[in-house]
Amino acid sequence: MKLFQVRKGQFVYYKNELHKVYGVNPIYKQSVHLLKLRDLTQHLTKAAEVERYKPKELDSFIFSHKSYTLRNDLNAKEGDYILIHNPRPDSLDTYSLNEIEIVETVDKKGIITSNSHGIKHNEYMLMAPGRDKDSQPIDFKVFTTSEAADLQEIESQHISHANNGLLPAIGDIYQKKDGTELFETMVVAVKEGTVYLGGGLEISPEELMITEKWEFQYNFQDQND
Repeated sequence: MKLFQVRKGQFVYYKNELHKVYGVNPIYKQSVHLLKLRDLTQHLTKAAEVERYKPKELDSFIFSHKSYTLRNDLNAKEGDYILIHNPRPDSLDTYSLNEIEIVETVDKKGIITSNSHGIKHNEYMLMAPGRDKDSQPIDFKVFTTSEAADLQEIESQHISHANNGLLPAIGDIYQKKDGTELFETMVVAVKEGTVYLGGGLEISPEELMITEKWEFQYNFQDQND
């Protein structure tokens, strides 16, 4: 029987595949809210059904259909993804363990992310695109033949996924979470790296994937099939 405290931000294995704990609500039987890293789908489960994993340098995994390798020897540049592994926020910042954020500006002391968090260089690991030749894949706890084949298929398709705008897709409904009031909006167009939302909003696909800001609800077309 597994007995450990599940906390938001932890990397865990659920059904043999790598997830991140999105939230914990002890009121419900299925109290653990998970985000599958490879495709950002959300799942509910219990603490006894997950197993914690602590990410380390040269681990590699797929995040949002693209593969990355964690590097501790390189500083991030504008537009890079980072994984916060050693959070030391000051009184004005709210970031926490294992948050994945996009870098907006860089200086000698650290970076500023798209969430306006100031993070020192020793607080994060760079998510370098691709799998380093010396990396350790952590997408699955145990790799079977079929899972290895699935992983290879995902990696072979991730470029076409990005180029064809399959994530996000027209008709996707998202809920905005970081404002004073919750509201939903729909993806009405995707063009040249810009996502056009109902109400005249224009954002990047990367920003729409920040789970602290936006939460995918469903696809309008799927609901009407």
